[in-house]
Amino acid sequence: MATKALDQSNFDQTVKTGIVLVDFWAPWCGPCRVFGPVFEKSSEANPDVVFGKVNTEDQPDLATTFGIQAIPTLMAFRDGILIFEQAGALPGHALQKLIDEIRALDMAEVRAKVDDKVSTATASCGGGCCG
Repeated sequence: MATKALDQSNFDQTVKTGIVLVDFWAPWCGPCRVFGPVFEKSSEANPDVVFGKVNTEDQPDLATTFGIQAIPTLMAFRDGILIFEQAGALPGHALQKLIDEIRALDMAEVRAKVDDKVSTATASCGGGCCG
């Protein structure tokens, strides 16, 4: 599967379902150019995973929304939940290990943890700031 260019118009819908890896990159970035072929090769080896790329030069607002401070930055989502975030280029074997770990996640458990964090945050602020 080829990588998909992501922007403000398609980002939220893309990360909503399944496993989605997002590479925040820029054309002038050396490490990004090294990681690009690794990311593309992994997309071909894992057709059940969506591989998206955000060009931070073309999409600065999206990069700002996610607090991108270094590139490349890799984010992994599963069913709309941010599961992983790391700056720096990963070697192919580490990227595959990450994908395998994300596949193995118990999403009911992950959702319960997310719900618990939201409940705790809402309770600590009295509900006025979050709800």
